[in-house]
Amino acid sequence: MSFSDSKNSRKDFVWKYVMEVSGEQYIRCKFCNQRCTGGVNRLKHHLAGTHHGMKPCNKVSEDARLECKEALANFKDQKTKRNELLQEIGMGPTSMHESALSKTIGTLGSGSGSGSGSVSGSGEPIPRGPMDKFTTSQPRQSTLNSKWKQEERKEVCRKIGRFMYSKGLPFNTVNDPYWLPMIDAVANFGPGFKPPSMHELRTWILKEEVNDLSITMEDHKKAWKQYGCSIMSDGWTDGKSRCLINFLVNSPAGTWFLKSIDASDTIKNGELMFKYLDEVVEEIGEENVVQVITDNASNYVNAGMRLMEKRSRLWWTPCAARCIDLMLEDIGKLNVHATTLSRARQVVKFIYGHTWVLSLMRTFTKNHELIRPAITRFATAFLTLQSLYKQKQALIAMFSSEKWCSSTWAKKVEGVKTRSTVLFDPNFWPHVAFCIKTTVPLVSVLREVDSEERPAMGYIYELMDSAKEKIAFNCRGMERKYGPIWRKIDARWTPQLHRPLHAAGYYLNPQLRYGDKFSNVDEVRKGLFECMDRMLDYQERLKADIQLDSYDQAMGEFGSRIAIDSRTLRSPTSWWMRFGGSTPELQKFAIRVLSLTCSASGCERNWSTFESIHTKKRNRLEHQRLNALVYVRYNTRLRERSLQRKQNVDPILVEEIDSDDEWIAEKEDPLLPLDLCWLQDNELFNVDAIRAVSSNSQETQASSDHMVSSHSYKRKHNEVPSTSGGKGKEKELNLTPIDEDEDLDEMGIHDSGHFPTIDTLDEDDDDLGEEDLS
Repeated sequence: MSFSDSKNSRKDFVWKYVMEVSGEQYIRCKFCNQRCTGGVNRLKHHLAGTHHGMKPCNKVSEDARLECKEALANFKDQKTKRNELLQEIGMGPTSMHESALSKTIGTLGSGSGSGSGSVSGSGEPIPRGPMDKFTTSQPRQSTLNSKWKQEERKEVCRKIGRFMYSKGLPFNTVNDPYWLPMIDAVANFGPGFKPPSMHELRTWILKEEVNDLSITMEDHKKAWKQYGCSIMSDGWTDGKSRCLINFLVNSPAGTWFLKSIDASDTIKNGELMFKYLDEVVEEIGEENVVQVITDNASNYVNAGMRLMEKRSRLWWTPCAARCIDLMLEDIGKLNVHATTLSRARQVVKFIYGHTWVLSLMRTFTKNHELIRPAITRFATAFLTLQSLYKQKQALIAMFSSEKWCSSTWAKKVEGVKTRSTVLFDPNFWPHVAFCIKTTVPLVSVLREVDSEERPAMGYIYELMDSAKEKIAFNCRGMERKYGPIWRKIDARWTPQLHRPLHAAGYYLNPQLRYGDKFSNVDEVRKGLFECMDRMLDYQERLKADIQLDSYDQAMGEFGSRIAIDSRTLRSPTSWWMRFGGSTPELQKFAIRVLSLTCSASGCERNWSTFESIHTKKRNRLEHQRLNALVYVRYNTRLRERSLQRKQNVDPILVEEIDSDDEWIAEKEDPLLPLDLCWLQDNELFNVDAIRAVSSNSQETQASSDHMVSSHSYKRKHNEVPSTSGGKGKEKELNLTPIDEDEDLDEMGIHDSGHFPTIDTLDEDDDDLGEEDLS
């Protein structure tokens, strides 16, 4: 305890032996000028000559020595009696109880207690450490003080609740990571705290938060320079032809929201998108940008091709999550899938649309839900189908139970129809199983490519091949069953998603490159060499090409035992950083490729935040503050989500994702809230803009089309295998069909650099012909 903290608590007699020195932060002995770094109790030992914590004072008067010695003896007697009392009542002499009782008893002996909340009864400071936040200093026995504190806390909690109810704040507000620090800061300030005014919140406080985020952005910039980065962009148009475009930057450091552009005063076409993307590349630095990820609509395809022509070092790629979702959509249009989804949707709608039926369902399923919200609409549909199948026996038992038969719902048309589907339709459950078998592998790929924290560039090439093989395996190698599924996948994969970057990532992933199933075909090497030619200058390209031999033949550090054993334990990027030092040019190239994300799903559609632009008249300063608010909130939430995902093995978080209305799933809160009360304003203020929200008006003539194919790129295995199943690789897959009643939810998510597995399902589905599928 410092001198400045102690000078306000001077009930202890020993203070008359303390010497004050201006600006001194410690207690000094009045007799020998000895500095005491502890509290007044240690000074007593110094004056009494007990050799406890300090050497004895050689200049102390006899009266002072005896006075301190007597006080210490009295304190020791009191402490002994207190410990005996605690043992007698069965509580034990814990340090926590001693501290609390010392405060209650007050001064001991001849005034040897400070009575301060910051020092114990002996005058020593109460120790504070990192674990104190998880403990309490309150005694366990009930006291008048603790009872009063409980009543006081109840009153404070009621006032907090009253505020939240009045403003309609959600209850999970208290789960926000910034809630407790705010409460602690107010409590530590003590009485008399004056809360910030509305003007302060909209002026200097907002500006300080912007400045803090700018400091955080410097860490991201370092990662952009070291690993390279991906610019993610997504634009959309609402029913009133208003356009909003988000721009984010992704790297191993996380995703960073750069800006949103309100392009409502322009027509969104390829030329305009090229201008926007080119400006962002210039802002980030062309030398730091490896790829630009967008939707694969015609305007983005056009902008991406033009951008690659102007910027000779970067790549444009379409969003993998979007492409895979379109594959699931195309598969969902096949006859058997469309019919099964329609029937399953009717069952789920009936159950979730009636409270009594829903309660009965939860009783039989032991509170397991049927709805499975996922990152995309069609993934939601098929995962819900899977969840429905998992509860097959529970649903059959429910509709066969006496409780159901005696209810009024059993006699209504909806109830009779749903019960008939679940119990008596001979095709329903076999077709549900078939739909799961032919789509779950793709959903597994979607899980991986959508992860922002685990770059999937080194895996997507093999993931797509593996998904196709496992779909064929699930169909027992019967081409008439898996053939239509494969054709739907290839129709999207080959012209839209298959890119040289994906082939290069496949080649540079040590877990796959040194695997027995590695396919070193011409198109894989061609994709690698195209990436090297584009991303490296000639001298770097030459050195990297020579160094590639060491990697191919596992020579030097690449062939060490620890490098071999850690191929499946480290992420590909981490592996190259650890073992690629002897091939610096190739190492840098590999890290920049393997650190890339494959999806632009981080571009949340936050049109609601900018809705007020069109409902109110705003000037330039209002636009600046609006964008500053979005900038602060978006990046703060992105940082929270990044930390949350790092603690969660599964990259898909149900707490963050939108659901499908057709399955009556709840809508989860997006990163930016739909309620715009946090944007309300009554006056203007002058604050530096983070980004200009709206761009200069550019009148154009062209309009945007959607979903056209980009330049095609040959697929690794384009042929449909024979009826032996999976290109004759059924034995190589080493898969064992699981029983229909086993848990189908295990998707085989891998950790670190482990390659994911995709489970299969064995179910005797009906004999489906191609006419049933197409």
